[in-house]
Amino acid sequence: MACLLRGALRGAAAGAAGTTALNGVTYLDMALRGRPGSDTPEETVRALSDRTGIKVPGEGERHENRISGLGPLTGLAAGIGTGTLLGIIAAAGWRPGKAATAMLAAAGAMVGSSGPMAALGVTDPREWPVSSWISDLVPHAAYGAVTATVLHGLDR
Repeated sequence: MACLLRGALRGAAAGAAGTTALNGVTYLDMALRGRPGSDTPEETVRALSDRTGIKVPGEGERHENRISGLGPLTGLAAGIGTGTLLGIIAAAGWRPGKAATAMLAAAGAMVGSSGPMAALGVTDPREWPVSSWISDLVPHAAYGAVTATVLHGLDR
């Protein structure tokens, strides 16, 4: 059990590093291309609140500020959660190479972030233009590479 906990903690650290890389690449893309940030994380919080009946507290600006804070936290949860899962899997004995880990990490983070958005009807990746796919794939590839590198480095 301690081995799995250690794996989870290593994975969480790797996922946090990967999430930092993802955010850095995303913000660099926004700065270089002058594109706006996505509002889908906040829309996801609103949709989740509506579906579950769990209200985000506050009114007016305070309410909107809370949603603005909760939106990015969903991305952190997806990134750290994906890393944690990969760390547990590694601790249980399945240790694919770094390239395979990077691909699994990138795919896991994409599903972890875009999956709930699609399930809640916030977005439909099947309708995304190529530019949107690239804007999503490149940061997730950075996430995967950094997460795999850190996870393999901590596993030594």
